[in-house]
Amino acid sequence: MTHALDTLNQQHSLPGVLEFVDGGAGLPVAHIHTPQASARVALQGAQVLAWQPAGAVPVIWVSKAAVVEPGKGVRGGVPVCWPWFGARDGLPAHGFVRTRMWQLRHTAQDSQGQVVLRLGLTDDASTRALWPHAFDLELVVTVGRTLTMALITCNTGSTPLTLTDALHTYFAVADVAQTTVQGLDGCDYLDKVQHMATCRQAGSVAFTTETDRVYVNTTATCVIDDTAGQRHIQIAKQGSASTVVWNPWSEREKAFADMAAGEYRKMLCVETCNAGPDQITLAAGATHSLVAEISLL
Repeated sequence: MTHALDTLNQQHSLPGVLEFVDGGAGLPVAHIHTPQASARVALQGAQVLAWQPAGAVPVIWVSKAAVVEPGKGVRGGVPVCWPWFGARDGLPAHGFVRTRMWQLRHTAQDSQGQVVLRLGLTDDASTRALWPHAFDLELVVTVGRTLTMALITCNTGSTPLTLTDALHTYFAVADVAQTTVQGLDGCDYLDKVQHMATCRQAGSVAFTTETDRVYVNTTATCVIDDTAGQRHIQIAKQGSASTVVWNPWSEREKAFADMAAGEYRKMLCVETCNAGPDQITLAAGATHSLVAEISLL
């Protein structure tokens, strides 16, 4: 691992701004610190683990009980769900890229002082055994006063492919019972707690019990009103026709060994995605970008 870290730092570090460290279990993590913000990005899964604008408390949540090990996703941060969202019989939940090592393709600091990381994956025999398509996948992470994540899929094969995807973002809130999500009023959603019943949102989304909803046909910007934390978190998006809102609440939380008791009160997922009936079909050679832009208002 020391040799791998040395190579990463020789090729891709940005002195005083970006360095690679052992994030646990020998897994490399990019540590970013600028006058604008700090962040951590794991190469396994291309998973953003932290983002904190200067002078603010952390915006991204990771469980205190999260497990860091090869081939296992970390509970929290921003897991990349691709090329399917949710469960599939006999296949990895949320696809196969969130537990793989990604290639670090490029790092830079732009003219605005933001740090940009480009991570990539391409198909191989192991991916084609799970999903028989040729692809090039990139996640471009831009860290500044805004956190921007762009998941870019290119169909490098000769036939069309269809996928669903998500930037499954876990947000830190002071108390989810005093938190609402704005921007989904009037939207239809599939309620997983009610066996995928179709419902319609009235007003803002509030939390009093387990919530697991796929809001469909919506390109809206959402705002998390973290009342107890006295802040508003904005999630703007592009290339996304669905938004998932999830909190496990107290009983469901017990099913997750990698969540500590009572942590459900401190987190909330608002996920930028194409899920459920909102699918992406790409012709040969075509590209699709799923983009989330997160900022404090």
